[in-house]
Amino acid sequence: MNERDSRTTSALSRRAFLGTSAASIASVALGRTRGEPDLDWLITGATLLDGTGQARFVADLGIVGDTIRAIGQIAPERAQRAIDGRGLALAPGFIDLHTHSDGSILTCPTADSRVLQGVTTEITGNCGSSEVPSSTEPKSFEGYFARLRELGLSVNHGALVGHGTLRELAGAVNQGAPTATELQRMGAELERALDEGALGFSTGLEYTPGRFADGAEILELAKLAARAGALYATHMRNEVRRVVDSIDESLAIAEQSGVRLQISHLKAAGKPSWPLAATCLERLERARSRGVDVFADAYPYTAYHTGLTIYLPPEVAEGGRAAMLARLRDPATRARLLQLLPDAVGDDPGGYAQVVLSAIGSAEHQRFVGQDLAAIASAWGVAPAEAHLRLIEAGGGTASYIGHAMSEENVAQTLAHPLVLVASDGSSQSLAEPAASERVARPHPRSFGTFPRVLARYVREQKRLTLEDAVHKMTALPADRAGLLDRGRLGLGKKADLVLFDPQTIADTATFDRPRSAPLGIRAVFVNGVMVVESGRHTGARPGRVLRSGA
Repeated sequence: MNERDSRTTSALSRRAFLGTSAASIASVALGRTRGEPDLDWLITGATLLDGTGQARFVADLGIVGDTIRAIGQIAPERAQRAIDGRGLALAPGFIDLHTHSDGSILTCPTADSRVLQGVTTEITGNCGSSEVPSSTEPKSFEGYFARLRELGLSVNHGALVGHGTLRELAGAVNQGAPTATELQRMGAELERALDEGALGFSTGLEYTPGRFADGAEILELAKLAARAGALYATHMRNEVRRVVDSIDESLAIAEQSGVRLQISHLKAAGKPSWPLAATCLERLERARSRGVDVFADAYPYTAYHTGLTIYLPPEVAEGGRAAMLARLRDPATRARLLQLLPDAVGDDPGGYAQVVLSAIGSAEHQRFVGQDLAAIASAWGVAPAEAHLRLIEAGGGTASYIGHAMSEENVAQTLAHPLVLVASDGSSQSLAEPAASERVARPHPRSFGTFPRVLARYVREQKRLTLEDAVHKMTALPADRAGLLDRGRLGLGKKADLVLFDPQTIADTATFDRPRSAPLGIRAVFVNGVMVVESGRHTGARPGRVLRSGA
C-alpha cells in the first residue's frame, strides 16, 4: 500500500469508527466485567492528531496493556487511572527515523534526550555505521538485540546495518572496489542482519570507508535490500556543491534496484550551495512521479555535526585511524593539506569561524570545546588549517565539530515539503551534565530539541506547517518508511506509544551553548502503554522494546 492509500484508508477507518454509538465503543474493550474498570489508562477530552495528517478531533482514548483499545466518548469509571487531556494535543509517539544511538543507548538506556521530547521509537545504524555486525561481542544483531532486552530501555529501538561496518568486517578498508570475495561477504552479512531483524541498511558515502564505494557496489547491496523489502538510507556522497549529483546517484540506485530510498538529513550546506536546495527537492518530486519510492528527512537547525576528518582527501583517510595519523605526520602530506583545507572549509559561510569544536578525546584539549577553530588557531598562534590538523591528532582521529552552514529559509522550505519527514540525526543522551572531569563533549541541541522545535518554530510561530502535517511527518510517515505496522497512528489495536502536549507552549530549550535542556509543554509520554514522562519528568520506567523487521 502506498502512502496516499494508507492515509486514505486510515481516515476512512477513523470516520467509520467515530460514527458508531457509545455502546459500540464500549464493546471493543477486552474482558469487561460490569462495575469493574476495564481500561488501564484513560485520557479524556484531548485533541487527537491521529498521525495520518487528517483533521484533528476531540475524543477520549483508552489503553489496555500496551495497546489502544478505545477511542470516542468513554465513561470515566471504566478506567483505573485517568488523565485530563482537555486543551492538550494527543499524538502517536514521535518516531525518529535517523539517530546514532547504537552505542549511547547502552550507556543511557533511559534515553532522556529522546523520551523527554516525545520520541518513543528511534532507528539507529545510520550514515553507514552500526554497532554490529562485529568481530567482537556482540557479533550479530541477535546478540545486540538480546543485550538491549536484558538492559531494558525507555524507548523502542530499531536498527539499520551500516555499509561502512560491513565493509570493515569484510576487510575492504582501502580505496577501490572490494574483491569478489569481500563483496560476497558484505552481501551475506547484510542478508544475515536483515534476517535477524535489521530494518534496512545505510551508507555514509562522505565517510571512510563508505567514501571508497562506487555506485555499482551500493547497487548490489540495494538489490538484496529490495528483495527483503528493507529500507535503504543514505548519507550521500556530497551535501555541498555536488549535492545535486549525489541525489542523482542515490535516485539511480533506487530506480535500478527497486529499493525503498531514504535520503538522510537533506541539506545544501555552505553558502555557495544554498541556491541548490530547491533543485534537490525538484529532483525528489520528479523521481516520485517516475515511481521511485523516495523520501528524505531533515532536522530544524542551520548547523550540522560531524568529524573534522570529513575534510581530508580519501587517500589520506584510508586504512583506519592509525594509518591516517601516520600520514598527517608526513611533511609532504601535511604541507599539501595546509593548502587544501582552507578552500574545503571555505564552503561554509565564515569558514573556520563557523567550525565549532564539540568533542575531542584529549583531556588536555577539553578547554577548547565550544570554541571555533579560528579562535583556537589564534590562541595557538598558528593558521586555522594547522589547528585543524593538530586537533585531529590530539583526538586520535575522533575530534568532532558543529558547522553552521545552512540557510534558515532552506531549512524551513525543506521541512515543509511533503516528501520530507522530521528526524533528529541525534542520539540517546542523559539530561544530566557530566562531571567536569568527564566532560568530553558539547552535543548538538538536536538530540534534545528537534521535535518540539518543529512544533514551536515552524508550526506555531512561522506557520510553515499545519499541526496535522507536522505530526504526520513525525509519526505515520516514518513508521511507514521503517515498516513499523503497529505504530505511528492512533487507532484501535495500535501500540500505545503516545505523547500528550500543549500545542500553545511546547518548545525546545536546548541551545548550542546549553544543549542538555528538556523541552517545555509535554505533559505525558507513554511507551507501550507505560508512562515514561509525567509533567515533563522522566519516571524511570523502561518499557521499550526492540523492533525487528516484519513486526
